[in-house]
Amino acid sequence: MIFKKKKITNAYTIEQCNSCNKEIKRKFKDGDCLFSEISKCSACNGTMLIEKIFGETIEL
Repeated sequence: MIFKKKKITNAYTIEQCNSCNKEIKRKFKDGDCLFSEISKCSACNGTMLIEKIFGETIEL
């Protein structure tokens, strides 16, 4: 018998500060849009932008 492995894809968002280049990876939220300003950087108080939205696939 041949079994198919289940695949689950999780979406993630990378936020990057435009001043100090600090990056944060977090789970994707509805409404995330590339290059939109989200919040202030916790390290330097600069502006955090969404730089990348991607998915990671896990086989079970």
